[in-house]
Amino acid sequence: MKQFLSASALALAVMAPVTLAPVAAMAGPVETACNRSERQGANRQLCRCIEAAADRTLTRSEQRRAARFFANPDEAQEVRMSPSRGDNEFWARYRAFGAQAEQMCQGL
Repeated sequence: MKQFLSASALALAVMAPVTLAPVAAMAGPVETACNRSERQGANRQLCRCIEAAADRTLTRSEQRRAARFFANPDEAQEVRMSPSRGDNEFWARYRAFGAQAEQMCQGL
C-alpha cells in the first residue's frame, strides 16, 4: 500500500481513463484522477484520503496540475527537472502533498 501511495503521489504510474461513477462528479481533481486509475491498490476510500491530503497542501489550481500527472507522468518529470523557480516551488509543495498523503492514508 505504501508503494502505491508513493507511486501515485509522485505520479510515476500511468493511469488509464475509466468511466466515472456518479459519485466522482463531486470529487476533487486528484480524487477523480485516482478513481480513474486501474491500479490494483486504488479504491474510493484511498482516493478520498489522497484528495483530503491534496486539499491540505495544494491550491485548487495545483491540484488540477497534479491530477494531470496521473495521465502524463512525463509532465511530472519535466516539472521536477525544470529550472523554473515557479516549477521548483510547485514541486516542493507537491512533495509535501505526497508525504501528507502517505502519512494520512497509510493502511487504507
